[in-house]
Amino acid sequence: MITVAVVDDQEMVRMGFSLILDAEDSISVIGQAADGVEAIDLARSQKPDVVLLDIRMPRLDGLAALPEITPYSRVIMVTTFDDDDYVDAALDGGASGFLLKDAGADLLIAGVRAAANGDALISPSLTLDLLSRRSSSPARNAHAVARLSARELEVARLVAAGRTNQEICEQLFISLGTVKTHLGSIQTRLEARNRVEIAAAMWESGEMDRPNG
Repeated sequence: MITVAVVDDQEMVRMGFSLILDAEDSISVIGQAADGVEAIDLARSQKPDVVLLDIRMPRLDGLAALPEITPYSRVIMVTTFDDDDYVDAALDGGASGFLLKDAGADLLIAGVRAAANGDALISPSLTLDLLSRRSSSPARNAHAVARLSARELEVARLVAAGRTNQEICEQLFISLGTVKTHLGSIQTRLEARNRVEIAAAMWESGEMDRPNG
């Protein structure tokens, strides 16, 4: 059972997310919070597998609460398009992914499952747009990316394109264990803490602006 906490200052958003997630047999919403202070307390006491964390909230916003929550739970930042200026701070704080509030039930469920499996969802409609903004300095991270092997580069490109581990397996015809081994090596070479930081490094280096192959 995947345990989830929903954090948003809007009660309707919390209720909506909770209803969608609780309808899944393998997901249980174990708590809700209306601001960052409550979210930190909830994470410390309940240690949910995944926290859906709004960015803009009273008392303490999601970005300020994020580094206090990540030691206990994987965090998906819940955002809107006009939140793109905050992506760098969210990445630095250890966010595992991003979702739009109007992303829909299927993407919400997929994001929670991915985060719980350590396979953070990168939504093509939001996160790739945000990460592509970071490619304005093409030389950044280029040296680290250049150290990746040909296969590691293939895997890293797919991560940056929003593919899950299973999708990478199917596209490259390799096992799940092999994908995870490559990801571990890629994280070490790029000094990335998670998949989102791998994607960020790929965009920052300019690699994603080059034709594949």
